[in-house]
Amino acid sequence: MAPLNMLVGLFAILPVAVMAALQPGPPFVRLNKDDAMIDEKQMVIVADLQEGLYQVTSTPSPTATTCSPTAPSPPSSTSPSSSPPPPKQAPTVSSPRKSPPCTPSALLIRRNGEVDAWDNSEFRDAVRAQNKSQIILAGITTDVCTEFLALSLRAEGFTVFANTEASGTFTDKLARDANDRMKDGGVILQGMFAIVMDLMRDWRNTLGSKEVLPWLDRYLPAYGYVARGHEAAVTNGTLAPGEEGL
Repeated sequence: MAPLNMLVGLFAILPVAVMAALQPGPPFVRLNKDDAMIDEKQMVIVADLQEGLYQVTSTPSPTATTCSPTAPSPPSSTSPSSSPPPPKQAPTVSSPRKSPPCTPSALLIRRNGEVDAWDNSEFRDAVRAQNKSQIILAGITTDVCTEFLALSLRAEGFTVFANTEASGTFTDKLARDANDRMKDGGVILQGMFAIVMDLMRDWRNTLGSKEVLPWLDRYLPAYGYVARGHEAAVTNGTLAPGEEGL
């Protein structure tokens, strides 16, 4: 019995020893809903929303990059700051004919030819005027529109959350290289779903399930069908033979 008692004693002290050995890891940088640039107190930056560039955004796909830039934040977002196209002689100048439905009051800043939006003084002044430290960023091309601006914002001290689904580029390699450079520069890379969930925090909140699920159904159909499936199960909830207990 002595060996068994020793074994029981060993397992009893293991959790204490493991906890004592744990060291704090890097901080979990989260979106501060009172500081991130969204809604009346906040702002989302959508850089270079140009129709001519959609054809080069093959990663992840032109479809994804058409939807994600116009929906980088939950439905409370009413005043993002956009930095659309350079002057008319630029080959990619045409803006989408339809305004993003969730951003009717967006501040549109037309640059004079600067590739990096941060090189435009009007754009810099508009961002600084918000007096916020966190920025959610969506740009059309990963390796230019998003990367250049994200790294410029980081150099200025902003915490930048780049929506990786809102941009694309010519090849997977270019996208990986750009994302690696942004990550090395301290940019936080997240998809639209992660950004929305971090801002919502709790399905019981307002904004919560009631507001966010219809929004997800429109902009993230894969999750919208999770909610639709639950609705169908509750409304027409009968089990087919073989489903019980699965």
